Amino acid sequence: MAGHLARATRGDLLVASACAVLSLAMLVLIPLLEQADPAAVDGAPAPGGAAWWASVVVLLVQSSALVWRRTHPEAVAALSAAAVPVGAAVGMGPALGLTSVALLVAVYTLATLRAPTRHRPLLVLIGVLIASGHLAAALRTDLSAGQAVGTALLQVVSLIGAPLLVAALVVARREARTASADRLRALAREQEALIQAAVARERTAMARELHDIAAHHLTGIAVMSAAIAGQIDTDPAAAKASVGEVRRQSTAVLRDLRSLVGLLRDQDESAGTTTGVRVETLAGLPELVAGVTTSGQDVGLTVLGPADGRSPDAGIGPLAQLAAYRMVQEALANAARHAPGARCEVEVDDRDPAALEVTVRNGPAPHPPDPGGRGGLGLVGMRERAELTGSRLEAGMTPDGGWLVRLSIPRAEPVGTS
Repeated sequence: MAGHLARATRGDLLVASACAVLSLAMLVLIPLLEQADPAAVDGAPAPGGAAWWASVVVLLVQSSALVWRRTHPEAVAALSAAAVPVGAAVGMGPALGLTSVALLVAVYTLATLRAPTRHRPLLVLIGVLIASGHLAAALRTDLSAGQAVGTALLQVVSLIGAPLLVAALVVARREARTASADRLRALAREQEALIQAAVARERTAMARELHDIAAHHLTGIAVMSAAIAGQIDTDPAAAKASVGEVRRQSTAVLRDLRSLVGLLRDQDESAGTTTGVRVETLAGLPELVAGVTTSGQDVGLTVLGPADGRSPDAGIGPLAQLAAYRMVQEALANAARHAPGARCEVEVDDRDPAALEVTVRNGPAPHPPDPGGRGGLGLVGMRERAELTGSRLEAGMTPDGGWLVRLSIPRAEPVGTS
């Protein structure tokens, strides 16, 4: 008993107390009703009599059981219904209706905590107890048998049907709120997943950019360092010039890495954190080729333009231009790594008004590459950038044993076709 009482909430105690006070107050007021309409309460227990005190006990026990209505809803509902025939047996008479107060609360609680379809036998038992109690009380009055049965059935319908209907509405609203909350949580989880996917894509893109920048410049530094080792004794002047080129390449890689980090930072207008950030374009290809040539790689640049002399970047967005620049940069770095000493040709074909083609072609390696070299993610990054900009990338070996990479970039608005 102590354990069950400990699980009862303050709300359960208040409900039980309120039902007890209400039902007992109405029992006490029956004499006042008798003065107003004696026929309405004919047969009610007289205050202070044995039947009256028995009625008080029945109502108190019935109301007290509501303390455990949430922990034992089935037992409380059955006990509340059993109070009806017991009240009829002790002579409550017209006051038998006072048992409806606690009974309505008990049936409503049962319906909100348990599915009614799972407790049909219990509901049938409750209906039988209500009907038997009110039928017995009605037969002691002047009502006919038919009227007594009708009154008993009306009590069953009202005392069971009404709380079931109200409980169904409450449960439906509660389930709707739960479903809405679940949907909001699902949307929040989906949004979080989308954010995580976007973060992962940004990290991958950053890794590609770092790979391209580092691979290009460090490959040049490695080639020049190898040349310095042979020049330092035989041609000190050339070795000194190569050291200067190594310094230039080192400065360039630091500058590009600083630019990449600047693009990834949150913009701070007051501090001007984006100052000096450079986004590579097609216009930077001559400088790129010149820098690679200075480092000792044999590279040529050819630009095939239209007769009207328009700029090669006409209709090509900045993202597509960056993709083309990175493709050339990575292709030249791959050629220096896998085909050292081979002639490279960079070609920018602007003759087609619908698309721009950028091609990097290198011949076969005059001597085997460094066996310690490993394949990287250069081609993967090229293909990802091509897909992102709607371009088409072709890469493969040429008939003479060299390698070719071609990027075809569609123009946003074909020029020269009006």
